[in-house]
Amino acid sequence: MTGRLKLIFALALIAILCTTTWASLQMPFWKTPQAVVGHPWFIATLVDTYLAFFTFWLWVAYKERSNLARGVWLLLIFGLGNIAIAGYMLLQLYRTPPDGGIEALLLRRE
Repeated sequence: MTGRLKLIFALALIAILCTTTWASLQMPFWKTPQAVVGHPWFIATLVDTYLAFFTFWLWVAYKERSNLARGVWLLLIFGLGNIAIAGYMLLQLYRTPPDGGIEALLLRRE
């Protein structure tokens, strides 16, 4: 089970890093035109995205035992988005025993 998921999240991480690198070389994000930043659909997409990041972080907060780890992951997820999410998933997948089921991945370890 974990092998396929490792491949999927590794490919997702590579795709995000390549796309982000390409976009950054085209134009730094802080130079995004005001017409784009103020567009209602841009704002709606940002709200949707950050609520999804927060939703994923709630699972991270459940999985992690220390408040420091929870805080660091919150900053990473809000700062790096899906790069951090793919990284966290890969970390969890490598910590999951090869014979572990979906429960071993999703539930907190004792």
